[in-house]
Amino acid sequence: MNDQNHSGDEHGALGDAEYAEFMELAAQEGFDPEEVEGAIGEAGHGPLPVLAVVGRPNVGKSTLVNRIIGRREAVVEDKPGVTRDRVTYEAEWAGRRFKIVDTGGWEQDVLGIDASVAAQAEYAIEAADAVVFVVDSTVGATDTDEAVVRLLRKAGKPVVLCANKVDGLSGEADATALWSLGLGQPHPVSSLHGRGTGDMLDAILEALPEAPAQTFGMAAGGPRRIALIGRPNVGKSSLLNRVANEDRVVVNEIAGTTRDPVDELIELGGITWKFIDTAGIRRRVHLQEGADYYASLRTAAAVEKAEVAVVLIDASESISVQDQRIITMAVEAGRALVIAYNKWDTLDEERRYYLEREIETELAQVAWAPRVNVSAQTGRHMEKLVPAIETALAGWETRIPTGRLNAFLGEIVASHPHPVRGGKQPRILFGTQAGAKPPRFVLFASGFLEAGYRRFIERRLREEFGFEGTPIHISVRVREKRGRKK
Repeated sequence: MNDQNHSGDEHGALGDAEYAEFMELAAQEGFDPEEVEGAIGEAGHGPLPVLAVVGRPNVGKSTLVNRIIGRREAVVEDKPGVTRDRVTYEAEWAGRRFKIVDTGGWEQDVLGIDASVAAQAEYAIEAADAVVFVVDSTVGATDTDEAVVRLLRKAGKPVVLCANKVDGLSGEADATALWSLGLGQPHPVSSLHGRGTGDMLDAILEALPEAPAQTFGMAAGGPRRIALIGRPNVGKSSLLNRVANEDRVVVNEIAGTTRDPVDELIELGGITWKFIDTAGIRRRVHLQEGADYYASLRTAAAVEKAEVAVVLIDASESISVQDQRIITMAVEAGRALVIAYNKWDTLDEERRYYLEREIETELAQVAWAPRVNVSAQTGRHMEKLVPAIETALAGWETRIPTGRLNAFLGEIVASHPHPVRGGKQPRILFGTQAGAKPPRFVLFASGFLEAGYRRFIERRLREEFGFEGTPIHISVRVREKRGRKK
């Protein structure tokens, strides 16, 4: 392993000598050492641990999620037909960050509540490091709750039991009764008013693993993990069968063919990969209302388990809002990205022309993602898939030494300074790459950097260093104003 990809465990991405040099530079520019260390530590974590929130409809799961993330973002209406595209959020408690998968409480009468809750819980638990099981303490444990308990025991994940809707001392006895579920101590909480949530969050932090330290240039143990995602019926199952050279997955013209989700070990290009297939969204043909919700939940679970997301788009149809949302989900999760346009062999010249225009306008924000034009049906250009995945993973793991990065930033500031705003011109003083997988940069500046200038910095970073196939995260710390010395 070469030196530029080595990282000291104590200082995240920075080795000891690089760290000392960087902290000296920060001191010269008037930054507080603790503030600098905090900024590097915050950006330099590995993948955040994942917490799943599960339970019956109307027990207060989304209200609890909003309470934990500190803003009203999760949908709190449990009416069929409520669009739920986003199911994963980022939260922080006691200085530790983690992700929450909100299962929201979709109720599908035709399926039955038990089956609906079980399907949601299964998808969310699959991605999770720990689970919060929310029970309505005013109702007590129901048969549906007992069914979820059986799922949780089978999964073997750490569980924190939330006895919700305890608004005062009189409700404490109701919460105590939930010891009968056999999941340990029930935490009496009012997610609506915030009562008891602090103690429960302390218990959650004990159950969650720490975000792992960065290990630059080193793959995680076992085969590289690929999430094959896309809206229903774009050909995910057909693609998986094609790369496996056998029928591993049920293929059906009906979107959302029922099957048990299975991760597939497949050898491609002499390398074994683990494909995390999302083709089978567990629902019945006549249940249309919840389809997008279940697709989002299943996709979120797959993306959280993966290192690279291959998004499959049906090239014969216009790029849809749902296609864009799925791509955004992968980008926000910080995964390497490849976009595969399926059914390419069916396109005539006119459709190809219009598709190129759609890609330019609708997907301009991910122009950095490798693109492959394939046919899952005929196998056309399938040999291009592995090189695209390898390119994306290489970009995802790229690490730029601090000295080289600061030389680059110095050139940028000299040739393209930030616009003057209100008589002031903020300036980037120095920066470092605090993390990889995906690349995360912390820039230290003399003033606030506008979003347009941050996008310009990202564009120049890509032009200079590549970063093909990976999102880039840039955070900015502004030097606090200090009184001038006389």
